[in-house]
Amino acid sequence: MPRNIWNGAISFGLVTVPISVASATEDHSIRFHQYHLEDMGRVRVRKYCEIEDREVDQGEIGKGYQLTKEQVIPISDEELRDLPLPTAKAIEIVAFVPLDSVDPLKIGEGYYLAPSGQVAAKPYKLLRMALARSSKVAVAKYAWSGRERLGLLRVRDDVIVLHAMRWPDEIRSPEELLPPPVELSDDEIDGALALLDTMTREDLEFQDTYTEALSQIIEAKREHREPPKLQEPESQAGQIVDLMAALNESVQQARASRGEDADVHELPKKKTAARKTAKKQPAKKTAAKKTATKKAAAKKTAGRRPRSA
Repeated sequence: MPRNIWNGAISFGLVTVPISVASATEDHSIRFHQYHLEDMGRVRVRKYCEIEDREVDQGEIGKGYQLTKEQVIPISDEELRDLPLPTAKAIEIVAFVPLDSVDPLKIGEGYYLAPSGQVAAKPYKLLRMALARSSKVAVAKYAWSGRERLGLLRVRDDVIVLHAMRWPDEIRSPEELLPPPVELSDDEIDGALALLDTMTREDLEFQDTYTEALSQIIEAKREHREPPKLQEPESQAGQIVDLMAALNESVQQARASRGEDADVHELPKKKTAARKTAKKQPAKKTAAKKTATKKAAAKKTAGRRPRSA
């Protein structure tokens, strides 16, 4: 059972839905501590008070805003919890938008919103069904941890999910990272689409091979065995510099990895030469017409009688 991290309500017009919030994700990453390599003694970060020059425990620590170098304004957790904001105690829905209009770069962590008590069951289901049938998501504002945030509400497996969102000014512009202008042929675009189709799948069930490999190293060292070695990738004959050749090879490898016949379907060959030939054909016809015209004119000239003086 996930731990409850916040209690409040969803404000949906004049409808209020009491809810409790639990994290929708889990972190299974392997964590490390810091140790002194000479004797493997634990290295810890201790919290010291600069004025009293002593270590303090968590119960003695609070928040503060440094107004000047000498003056600090203390802010308690209760003051943050009781901020005079409508979003301090409620997730206030401010708009409904199509999901594809939301930049995924703005979407962050996910939280499950569960109805709190029997009284919340009906309005919770009402909002959930309205979101599902409209094929839209709700944009909301809420205040957690001392700041107002933007959020996105959607439905997942009959549960309302809240995604933290970044404010527009928190998204950096990518203009400085844009590549220089280049030209692409239709064949290259078709090749990329063919590779995309070959790599398309319905599920997103992937394996965390990094954590698995790290676990194998830890287990091997615990048993005083040699850790597994990294498998070297298959050597390639040479680096593929031609884009069409790289796409063709990628499609064949993708099909082979899925057990498909990699040699049955190939990407279309380059049509550049054929197009140039097609474009030159009208020019040949024009040249032929000019030649025929010159021959006809020559015959007419030859057939004329010279005038007497």
